[in-house]
Amino acid sequence: MALPNKVKTLLDEAQTLNDYKNCQAYFYKWLNNQFSKQPVRQLINGRAEFIDRLLIKLYSDTGLAQFPDLALIGVGGYGRGELHPYSDIDFLLLCKQEPGAELTGSLESFMTLLWDLNLDIGHSVRTHEQVLEQKREDVHFTTSLLESRLICGNHVEFERLKSHIVETPIWQSDEFFIAKVKEQRLRRKKCHGTAYNLEPNIKENPGGLRDLQTIFWVAKKHFHAETLEELISHGYLTHEEYQELLECLENLWNIRFALHLAAGRSENRLLFDYQPHAAELLGFGSEGKASVERMMKRLFRIMSRVREMNQMLLSYFEQSILPDQSEQTVVPLDNHFERVGKRIRVKNPSVFFRRENLILLFEHIADNPEITDIDPSTIRTVRQVRRRLLGDLQDYAACRDALMRLLKHPNGMGRAFTLMHKHGIIAAYLPQWRNIFGQMQFDLFHAYTVDEHTHKLINNIYRYFSHEHQNEFPLCSEIVTRMDKPELLYLAGIFHDIAKGRGGDHSELGAVDASAFARMHGFSSSDSKLVAWLVENHLLMSVTAQRKDINDPDVINEFASRIKNERQLDYLYCLTVADIRATNDNLWNDWKNTLLRELYLHTQRALRLGLENPMDMRDQIRDKKQQAKQRLINKDYREDLIDMIWARFKANYFTAFSEQQISWHTEYLLGRDDLSKPCVVVSEQPMHGGTQVFVYAPYEATLFAKLVAVIGSKKAQIQHAQVLTTKDGYVVFSFVILEVDGRPISGSRAKALRRSLEVILTDPKKKIRLKKNRSQRFKDFNIKPKVVVRPHARSDRNLIEIQAVDIPGLLTKIAEVFQLHSLHIHAARITTVGERAEDFFVVSDKDYQRLSEDAKASLHRSLMKKLNAESE
Repeated sequence: MALPNKVKTLLDEAQTLNDYKNCQAYFYKWLNNQFSKQPVRQLINGRAEFIDRLLIKLYSDTGLAQFPDLALIGVGGYGRGELHPYSDIDFLLLCKQEPGAELTGSLESFMTLLWDLNLDIGHSVRTHEQVLEQKREDVHFTTSLLESRLICGNHVEFERLKSHIVETPIWQSDEFFIAKVKEQRLRRKKCHGTAYNLEPNIKENPGGLRDLQTIFWVAKKHFHAETLEELISHGYLTHEEYQELLECLENLWNIRFALHLAAGRSENRLLFDYQPHAAELLGFGSEGKASVERMMKRLFRIMSRVREMNQMLLSYFEQSILPDQSEQTVVPLDNHFERVGKRIRVKNPSVFFRRENLILLFEHIADNPEITDIDPSTIRTVRQVRRRLLGDLQDYAACRDALMRLLKHPNGMGRAFTLMHKHGIIAAYLPQWRNIFGQMQFDLFHAYTVDEHTHKLINNIYRYFSHEHQNEFPLCSEIVTRMDKPELLYLAGIFHDIAKGRGGDHSELGAVDASAFARMHGFSSSDSKLVAWLVENHLLMSVTAQRKDINDPDVINEFASRIKNERQLDYLYCLTVADIRATNDNLWNDWKNTLLRELYLHTQRALRLGLENPMDMRDQIRDKKQQAKQRLINKDYREDLIDMIWARFKANYFTAFSEQQISWHTEYLLGRDDLSKPCVVVSEQPMHGGTQVFVYAPYEATLFAKLVAVIGSKKAQIQHAQVLTTKDGYVVFSFVILEVDGRPISGSRAKALRRSLEVILTDPKKKIRLKKNRSQRFKDFNIKPKVVVRPHARSDRNLIEIQAVDIPGLLTKIAEVFQLHSLHIHAARITTVGERAEDFFVVSDKDYQRLSEDAKASLHRSLMKKLNAESE
């Protein structure tokens, strides 16, 4: 494209660094303005042309043009003539021999000017011999040379280099192909193997620009193709596929271009911060989430198509470049399908005129574990058939029968389901799945789109049945061995989030969809009700475990009454674990595992006692005391001394803690000479999924605020807090804490924390400083603080629910407000999900009574004022 005359004039007349900066600023202003008016290809070619002119001018101004044996060569994306607004400018300065002092001085001046212009450059200065040596060692460098072009300088030297690249026997086609496939595999592994991250990398994610470039690099190296269009004549692309690749490339370019403009710098990850602005630049509107959803669905569909074509073409290339490795024994599977090595292939493309054979393809994959993928010719056929489908596959009775066989197959929900998802057959079968394909989730803790999250959930369930992964989910692996119908668990997993993005309660809407599916596929009434119940209640167990006191018999009895029977408990527990594990790779930890496991075991016991005979607190206390005492007696502690310690505690202490915790607390108290002094213990080994902190000290209303401030200052995360007063005026604090990455705290970190807590207990003047450091990544989500003050089950207490952005020191701020209102804190449950804190406190007023209406209103105002101030 032609640059505007004013840009050319400003460049030609530039003399000073400021002149060049003004020219560059004008060009960027023009580039921004033209984004909505010109095809993106012209704009990225236009920036490359601008950089060409700039480099040629600076090359001359700094004296490099006087060295006749020097050549300035663009490589990589710049070599292709493709530069997005802030893309790196990669070039090679090719010398006939090692540069002398005069040339070195000019090169330094040239580079200094580029840096002063704030250009991101990647450069190297090499002789021919050095280029060939680096080419021999580095496939990345070899790849960049494939796309080289002369910007200015010695034309003969450049042509000599090009002939060396083609003629030298370094990195032959087969070696190059193997290296690029390995490179792609490693790149995808870093992206967790999925294109559907909520903040995708436009270049590196599966289905991104690198996947397209890999196709081109291999084609250029093996076929010496200058364009993708040439692959049509080689028989690897159809005209329709070529047009599709161009369309996908243009779309990815558009999104990357908009991302650069939104970020104001070179950026390839479409972070939450940039999505609204990018969506607006691309014409999706300025409606916030709705605009972002439209843009992201388009992006994920493009990436899905690119990834599929990348797999198909690289498989075809493999057969051509590595014929010895590609020649495999052909094993017939039936009249329609055959296995070729590790891939399945159709014998005749017309087989899919019978639509049920689309499902049968994956049934064969389930039957034959040695099949790991689909032959490229069959991928092409599936793509063509998929586009020509009229209606949904579930409309055909034979397809429904085939899917039911796959759903009940021991291996049906493993690789077979993954490939069905990958190649769009689940979406072709189930219309609701098409609605969640690429569906964003704006709740801060999900890492994947709804469809990919669901796929990962199904994969987690499948692992329950694998001997190889029994240690991963031991209780789930044990439970599924006694499940009579695992297909019901899989079906609940498929439908649990199927209604997201529609508005309304997705659990209720999903249950309706699940019931309709079950009826259409001939499930019995009881099985249909179980699946619908699981979908409607799939959040019940995680919410109960994380927000309520699961050591409280009343909580367990209430939960058990909703579960009703052990069969539903088994299914719900397995679904819940798989769901949380599929939400975010960093969300699952031993603490959550322990909470869910204990809730399951407590509920199982309550159900076995019978709902008409609910768990009794006195029985629970008696059982715990017996077990804890036996632990201590086994360590030679006297029973009378144990009873003396326990006489200090109220009954709620024994319901709040496990027998393991009770014996651990007691052992340390028995070892102290003076129980009037504060006691701090930090567990050396993880207990109940986290590091346990136990504090026993004289009661003081400000103590909770001080303790949480110390823990926060050590950059530890509080997962749970328990506060109990004793009969003799002391207080017990119990915290479960973790590192930021979810690991328990141990070693020197645990010892340092214990010392700091001891200091704050003995030195009331000690100050704790917390740095306010709110992450800006999620500012577009606008988490509004929420405070709800409710009556508690006990008539003398209130339950306070607080939701807010999880900033450092948040608990300390909350505790300061409680202190200002002279509240007694009896218990606390701390939950952090993404950057959202969801905290629950049980409190009473200064007289240990329930708050009056005036006191509740005053407390609500104070908390909201503090939280709003902190969130700004």
